[in-house]
Amino acid sequence: MEQRRCPDCGVPMEPTSLRSNGGFGLVIDTGKRDGMLGKLGLTEAASVDAVCCPECGLVRLYADLD
Repeated sequence: MEQRRCPDCGVPMEPTSLRSNGGFGLVIDTGKRDGMLGKLGLTEAASVDAVCCPECGLVRLYADLD
């Protein structure tokens, strides 16, 4: 993951983990799939990278599209 800077403080943000109440990592819907899976209503999903500013506590989420 690339180094991100806090838009408020300008300091490097630190990677952090983000989990649901069930203990599972979060994923984000990135759109419909093509072909048979798309016809069944399934969508593409990507994991979520989270970063936190050590100064102000701002948390940002980024879809891992790689």
